[in-house]
Amino acid sequence: MSNWVEGQVKEIKWWTDSLFSLILNADVEPFTAGQFTKLALQVDDKRIARAYSYVNAPSDPNLEFYLINVAEGLLSPQLAKLKAGDTLMIERHATGFFTVDELPASEQLLLLSTGTAIGPYLSMLVQGDVWQKYQHVHLVHGVRCNADLSYQDKIKQLQAVYPQLIYTPVVSRESANLGLNGRVTEVIKNNRLFDLMPHCVTPSNTQFMICGNPQMVKDTTALLLDRGFTRHRRREPGNITVEQYW
Repeated sequence: MSNWVEGQVKEIKWWTDSLFSLILNADVEPFTAGQFTKLALQVDDKRIARAYSYVNAPSDPNLEFYLINVAEGLLSPQLAKLKAGDTLMIERHATGFFTVDELPASEQLLLLSTGTAIGPYLSMLVQGDVWQKYQHVHLVHGVRCNADLSYQDKIKQLQAVYPQLIYTPVVSRESANLGLNGRVTEVIKNNRLFDLMPHCVTPSNTQFMICGNPQMVKDTTALLLDRGFTRHRRREPGNITVEQYW
C-alpha cells in the first residue's frame, strides 16, 4: 500500500499576509502529538513534498498544519492557493521522536519555539499527556512582530483548563504587547524568562524542548549546556530535546 493518500482541504485560515493554517481531512494512520508528516502537490508534473508537524491533537479528525508562505518556496506558495474542497497528497504515516513520551518526568517543562514551530507544542498541550509528567509547563513563542502571535484563542482556552500553563511571547522587532522583548536567547541570558517560572530552573527539576529556527536551536542549546543542562538521549537521560524545524 502506498504511504501517500489524498487529503481534502476543509479550511485555510490566514493569520497574517504570510502565516496560515491548513486544515484538511484524510485517512491517515494514528500519530503521536509532536510528530510530523509530509504534504505534497504535483507541480509541473513533479511531486513536491515538505515535512510539516501536526497542530491538532491525535484524536481530532481535522488535520491541521501551521505554515509560512515562503515567496521563493517550491511548495508553500502552491499550498497557500488552495481552497476548501481542493485536494493534495499527505503521507499516511507520521514520524519523529519529538514527543512527550520520549522525555524524562520532571517538575517543570519549558517548550521553546520560534515562528511556526509552536505547532507541535499545541498538539501536545491539547492532547494532554504532558500533564501526567510535569506540574508546570511554560510555552515560549519567539516571533518578530506582535501580529505573528497566532493561536491566541486556543492558548487562552488551554490556560483556562490548565492554569499551571505559562505562556510567554518573545517579540524581537517591536515593543511587545504581551510577554517579553528580544530574542529567545537574550531572555535566557538575562534570566528574564526563567524568572517567570514558579521555581528555580535547575537540571534537577527542568526539562527543555526546543523547536524552530536551526540557529536558535543551536544557540539556545549552547546556552543551556553552559548552565549545566545536558542533552537528552535514550541511553543517557538529560534535559534538552531538540527538533530542527527545516
